[in-house]
Amino acid sequence: MELDVQNYVRALALRSPSHVRVGPFTVRYNADWPIPPVNYAVPDPGASPTTDDIKALIEVFRERDRLPRLEFLPSCSPDVEPALREAGFTVERRAPLLACTPEALVPPSPAPGITFTVLSDEAGYRAAAGVQHDAYGMEGEPTEGQIGGLRGVAEGGGVAALGTDETDGIPVAAGSCSIPIDGLSELTGLGVAASHRRRGIGAALSAYLTAQAFGLGCRTVWLEPGDSDIERIYAGIGYRRAGDKTDMSLTQGS
Repeated sequence: MELDVQNYVRALALRSPSHVRVGPFTVRYNADWPIPPVNYAVPDPGASPTTDDIKALIEVFRERDRLPRLEFLPSCSPDVEPALREAGFTVERRAPLLACTPEALVPPSPAPGITFTVLSDEAGYRAAAGVQHDAYGMEGEPTEGQIGGLRGVAEGGGVAALGTDETDGIPVAAGSCSIPIDGLSELTGLGVAASHRRRGIGAALSAYLTAQAFGLGCRTVWLEPGDSDIERIYAGIGYRRAGDKTDMSLTQGS
């Protein structure tokens, strides 16, 4: 499963129109959205980067005014972390991978008063981006990069969804399952408005999105939980640990 996910993340990066190949790395670059989670490099499986490879990688990020960072599964590229540490990179985060298959999905109790819809128009993408933006504590309005990310998922064959409060029609939850590649999709960007948390909406929307991905022919949906409490929510709908992922970055002064 870990190799499947590593290959998925790499394949998704290669589909980015602005991606760059440098040494044994693929850099996913988002010109419209500078945040680190959508700008990163993925090593090839079994990569053993040289000092020159890493210097060239750093230069690619700096030329584009982005933080040099990588996302990878250590089990698939065991030589990468030691080489990055030698170059001054540090671990941002280690996270478990959770995965769900069609037969394992457990539909949760419905979220009373909430309607989920699959997005297919600009108004929906903007509403969903607004929910995610607020749910993650970002200031101001959602960027065109955030809106375009949801649009790209939907138009690329994935699924983006919005949860709406039936009482007043206000959007209160959003998320997506990324473009399917070789039967895999990632559940990502799940956000619930602060006013509607602890009502089971996150679990219900996660299960809804996962089921939608299976309906598109996916055999596995995977994700990275934010913390152990969130991991328990996903476990309740059928997600199980399937590996470990590491994110590393180079501080601006290095």
